[in-house]
Amino acid sequence: MKKRLPKLYFFLLVFLFGTSAFSAEKGVISGKVVEEVGGLSIPSAIISVYLEGTEQPLITSATDEDGFFSIKNLKPGNYRIKISFVGYAPLIVNGIVITEKDFDKNLGSLKLSSEQNSLQEVTITVQKPTIEFGADGVTYNVGSSLLAEGSTATDVLKNVPMVQVDIDGNATIAGKKSTRVFIDGKPSDYMTSNIADLLNVLPSDAIEKIEVLTNPPAKYSGDGEGIINIVMKKGFKVGFNGNIGVAGGVQGNGNANTNASYRGKSYAINGSAAYRYNVGRGDNHSYRENFFPDTTFYYDQFGGYKNKNRGANFRLGFDWDITPKQNLRLSTNLNDNKSSSNSTNDLHYLNQELIEKRLRNQVNSGNGKSNNFVINADYKLQTDTSGGNLSLGLTFNTNGSLDLRSYNTTYAPTGVSKPTLQQNNNDIGNNGLTFNLDYDKPVFKKRDRIELGLAYNYRKNDNDLLVQNFNFQTEQFVTNNRLSNQFLYNENIFAGYASYNYRNAGWGIKTGIRTELTDVAFDLSTGENYNVKPYLSVFPNLSLNRFFRKRYNFGATYSVRINRPRENALNPQVNNVDTLNISYGNPNLSPAYTHQMDLSFGAFGQKWSFTPRLSYSTSQGVIERYRTVVLIPGSSSARSENTFDNVGTNNSLALILIGNYRPTNKISANGNLSVIQSKYTSKLNSALNRDGLSLRGSFGFSMQLPQKTAFESNLNYANNVNAQGRNKGSVTSSFSARKMFMSNRLNFRITLNDVFGNRNNTLYNEGENFRLQNFSTNNTQNFIFSLNYRFTKIAKKIPPPAATKPQ
Repeated sequence: MKKRLPKLYFFLLVFLFGTSAFSAEKGVISGKVVEEVGGLSIPSAIISVYLEGTEQPLITSATDEDGFFSIKNLKPGNYRIKISFVGYAPLIVNGIVITEKDFDKNLGSLKLSSEQNSLQEVTITVQKPTIEFGADGVTYNVGSSLLAEGSTATDVLKNVPMVQVDIDGNATIAGKKSTRVFIDGKPSDYMTSNIADLLNVLPSDAIEKIEVLTNPPAKYSGDGEGIINIVMKKGFKVGFNGNIGVAGGVQGNGNANTNASYRGKSYAINGSAAYRYNVGRGDNHSYRENFFPDTTFYYDQFGGYKNKNRGANFRLGFDWDITPKQNLRLSTNLNDNKSSSNSTNDLHYLNQELIEKRLRNQVNSGNGKSNNFVINADYKLQTDTSGGNLSLGLTFNTNGSLDLRSYNTTYAPTGVSKPTLQQNNNDIGNNGLTFNLDYDKPVFKKRDRIELGLAYNYRKNDNDLLVQNFNFQTEQFVTNNRLSNQFLYNENIFAGYASYNYRNAGWGIKTGIRTELTDVAFDLSTGENYNVKPYLSVFPNLSLNRFFRKRYNFGATYSVRINRPRENALNPQVNNVDTLNISYGNPNLSPAYTHQMDLSFGAFGQKWSFTPRLSYSTSQGVIERYRTVVLIPGSSSARSENTFDNVGTNNSLALILIGNYRPTNKISANGNLSVIQSKYTSKLNSALNRDGLSLRGSFGFSMQLPQKTAFESNLNYANNVNAQGRNKGSVTSSFSARKMFMSNRLNFRITLNDVFGNRNNTLYNEGENFRLQNFSTNNTQNFIFSLNYRFTKIAKKIPPPAATKPQ
């Protein structure tokens, strides 16, 4: 036994050494170092890692050309890091805890502040704020919000500052008439026939952050007055990670989602799947006064609806580091939706004495389905050691939708008008291709950066509408050739851009110019052809930032944007679902240009921030919905015709107040208020010469409670003016409480939506010969229960650390 004892010791030592070595491989601290002003990356910043309570660094490293760093091979323990760079105040990050179960710490974007007079250290703790502010917009970190857990992109957007989501799920930036929604920097409106369908099923657990860009940089398309960019999680944690969740509400809605990622030595795979079922109910009341020289009469209409929507979303991504200087990223998205609807409305015809002359009853039913498929390929090559990068991107998308609806109309008393039965079959297809080539390079000792790029966008739309009326004598459906039509749309956009980013001693200046050549053609099966003459547009862009005294920031921006009329607004096909309220597009629309300027001032304290913003924009040829009311020949009825038009000029002045207060590490409050003065002037119709105030606001509150519980709430309100009236909404609210179990892997959440009452909306609309009031309410008041489980499997081997050296 004594002779074998040394061997036993030897094997024991080998086991202990192997175990400790394996443990040492698990810990990772990563992040990105950027300027506090402008958000530009800082290459070659020094990263020093300390064990808590020690004064000598354990490891030092440096950020790469894009400002990223990753410190690997760390044992479990408490750490702090110090970030240093010439001309910036050192930043210390405390409270980084690495354990066997929580070994991967991604600190996100770490901001260094520039100070000319004094370079004192700035110390923070590891707690990523839900909302981050900048001169060019706002960033909402989805992972830091309770309300975002287990929901969808539509639900999350309702709580993002400066974003407003209407009852149909369409998101816009406050004060911006035309907003585009991007996913990972690419336009999603090219990826789906209905953006709301995509956002309504896109799981929030797959989203990293949402960027609200009020002054998009030159590399983005010139379309829209602002961009909402949804950044998806890439899942680049070591090993196998993910989550699975289910949720259900008392209204009958529910969803299930899962996402997972795996990272190997030089590649990463991530994917997600989601299913959503939703039941919508609501009712509306519309009252229209019709004024004509010889007569006045009224329409009093009551309606109700019930919709059922089912949607599924699948995403898959692959990231491959081909060599240390080459990267290939592939991603694909598949969306599938089905819906069914039933609605009724009763229209009471009232004469000048408000006596009912007749009643029209309409029963509508419909079934729809849509599918969207998108594939992206992005290749990045580091062209030189100074940090130059060449990027190529290619996106292909195809989507289609089929909508079949039936309208059964009867009148009372019988004999006044004959009953009708109509079917509308709308078949829509889209195909698109997007290509971009970008080059960026740091210059002047990596202080500044230049960017150059080319882009091409192609889009084809095919909208085939078949309308059939039932012949009660032959008991057959007969094609209505007057309303049936096929609309074909082709769009080609060629673009080039150049931008320059300057930074020095607290100053940050970004300037760029983008040029786009647009070629559009569309025609109808009736033989009408529209060839729009190709037009060239130039979009200058300027952003100025100045950070001083460690706590103040001044920003100024200027940009030119365009709102191009597209197929939904151009298509002259008539929608006569309600024969007294028809709608159609306008093929004679012209693009609208907007000049917008922002001034912002930020004050930051240790526990608070306040960012007032003054925004002014002037738009020529504003494209908005425009309603007219005309007498129907040979009858005593009036028909409302709703179309799009270049209604005139809109000058808008907005004051936006955004604030955040965090009295402790466990309590946080944020709020924003927008007051917007809009003035419309029009040569189209004197009734459009109007001005008015729009008011929007929101307030959010979150609190970490004992026993691994937390609470969060959000209130929103909007009251908006438009060219023909006002859209007044109600207060919407969300309250959420969460409890964690199983070492924070399992969480249970309860959410109360619109606890003060169902969401309602009031619309006031008027013209030269009519006044319209519409009140609607929807079943948004809901109790939702959700359960979410997160899983992690540590990889046995992790890539060796890069550019690290022990001290």
